[in-house]
Amino acid sequence: MLKRVLVTTDLSEASSKVMEQMNFLACLGSREAVLMHCANVRDVGALTEQLESELKKALEEQKTILAGQGFQVETELVLGLPHMEIHRVAEEKECSLIVVGSHGRNVLVSAATLGGVAFEVVNSSTLPVLVVRLKTVLEEGCKTCQIACENMAHHVLYVTDFSKTAERAFSYLEKIVETGARRITLLHVQDKLRVKEYLEDFNRIDRARLEKLRDHLLGMGAEEVFIEIPYGHPGKEIIQCSRERDVSLIVMGSQGRGFTQEIFLGSVSKEVVRTAPVPVLLIPAERITPP
Repeated sequence: MLKRVLVTTDLSEASSKVMEQMNFLACLGSREAVLMHCANVRDVGALTEQLESELKKALEEQKTILAGQGFQVETELVLGLPHMEIHRVAEEKECSLIVVGSHGRNVLVSAATLGGVAFEVVNSSTLPVLVVRLKTVLEEGCKTCQIACENMAHHVLYVTDFSKTAERAFSYLEKIVETGARRITLLHVQDKLRVKEYLEDFNRIDRARLEKLRDHLLGMGAEEVFIEIPYGHPGKEIIQCSRERDVSLIVMGSQGRGFTQEIFLGSVSKEVVRTAPVPVLLIPAERITPP
């Protein structure tokens, strides 16, 4: 499922922190990593010999971090527009997942919302994307960069609207449970803008759906599986649940039941990935190959 992954880097301290968390993917069966840095053509114009040498050296240093976690690593240094080149390389290298940090060099300025390149990547990706959340902390009066969650498998929040994309995301949750996750929360939000009547009937039907998923996960080895069916605005309820339940990872589809081919990232997914306090694994709709 996740044999080869594309790990993006801007060669900053923040991206090095992301490298250190890839053991989570190794546990899920990832064995190969493409470590990629794109020098933004808008910033550098062209790659001089000296600049290319410096970038390659920094890339090799981060390569050792991934190699130390058991990955076979190849590096890619390209020039262009980052989000476009990331998608191109991911396709050419036949990667099954893209990893991005929530922020790069500017993480110490503001970590409240998703960084520009990361958002552009998740907004149009046809591959699953893992957004590793970074945060700033004060240590002895100085701001430093840290990973928001050290153990992504600690408590996984799975969000579903019972769409086909959500079902596809559930298969990734199953893999996470197979490899050791023991605490899971299953969340379905009754959207107050859509559900205004017969709330009790909807809750009864949807709870039965979630109970089937719960029993399945318990049979796979999960020790605790909670069910949440709040009523409200989906994005806000997902974020609130992630905070209140000490969640370590959010798994959800990147498009819901209103998905159209012209709109990649759904509005709820967009809100969650921009403001979630923890990593988010976004699973897109399955691509249909034309006959």
